[in-house]
Amino acid sequence: MTTLGQPTTTRTKPTLWVALAGLTIAWVAAYWLNRPLWDWLFGDLIGLDLAGRVGGALHFFFYDTVKILLLLSGLMFVIGLLRASLDLDRARTFLEGKGLFVGLALAVILGLVTPFCSCSSIPLFIGFVAAGIPLSVTLTFLIASPLVSEIAAILIGSHFGWDIAVAYLIAGSVVAMAIGFVFSRFHLERWVEPMVFETRISKLRQGHVPTWTERVEAAREEVREIFGRVWKWVILGVGIGAAIHGWVPADFFGRIAGPDNPLAVPVVALAAVPLYVNGGGVVPIAEALWSKGMPLGTTMAFMMSAIALSIPEAIMLRRVLKPPLLALFFGAVVLGIIIIGYLFNIIFV
Repeated sequence: MTTLGQPTTTRTKPTLWVALAGLTIAWVAAYWLNRPLWDWLFGDLIGLDLAGRVGGALHFFFYDTVKILLLLSGLMFVIGLLRASLDLDRARTFLEGKGLFVGLALAVILGLVTPFCSCSSIPLFIGFVAAGIPLSVTLTFLIASPLVSEIAAILIGSHFGWDIAVAYLIAGSVVAMAIGFVFSRFHLERWVEPMVFETRISKLRQGHVPTWTERVEAAREEVREIFGRVWKWVILGVGIGAAIHGWVPADFFGRIAGPDNPLAVPVVALAAVPLYVNGGGVVPIAEALWSKGMPLGTTMAFMMSAIALSIPEAIMLRRVLKPPLLALFFGAVVLGIIIIGYLFNIIFV
């Protein structure tokens, strides 16, 4: 694996730019031809009814799978180029000594640009606590890192609309900061396991400023790693979404989780916690639920809860947080997601 500061593959800048231009053209062409290809294959060549169960489910599965994987690979590469310049150790140092609001806001921003799932963000959370950053700020990061996900935002924008994606980012950021602010009013350090404060933090890199070639290599490696972790969940999520899209009656979710059920949002938010899926896997399922009559806010609560919370996360966090703080953390996040769900149902009617 290539890391910053280590020798990278020798490549002249002109060759690098030609390669990037060629890949960009290929990506745009593949994205533009995606829908026409499956329309022609299943509709014209095979002769399936794309509005029917089989034709609609097959078209949904292949079109959405390719679209999501293209978005992940292309946009995550661009984000990776930006992230390759981010020094997490300097970011942690910068947070020290800042005012509460600035610290909470920067924790949300750091959570946004770090592509961690609910479990993967825990080691960095431990490092922040060990560095002496206020617990309320580190808990804000722990909430924001999975919840305010750029992967989920990209997919929400492509499936639900970019106004919904922006609203999702704002809502998730506000929830993370609000919970952090409330936590700052209490002395919660007594509910953190002592081993966290004894952890030594190793330097991620020693003041090295990456070259453009190193940034490209790092972004490529990050895409490869993220793609390798996510693609199976994308296929699983799109497969479930295709089944819902093709075979679940149109009014099924409208009856059990529609606007007439006042408890739909909390029930869906709690039911999504055991799923343990990321944005790549949950958004296609959510799109299918939405198309079957589930209100947008209820659908959003399902997505956010599945992304932000998980049983493995609770098990891992128990090693660093004592039960009272663990219960408080999960309860606050679930409550925030439920509030977002109800607000989205009111605003996006």
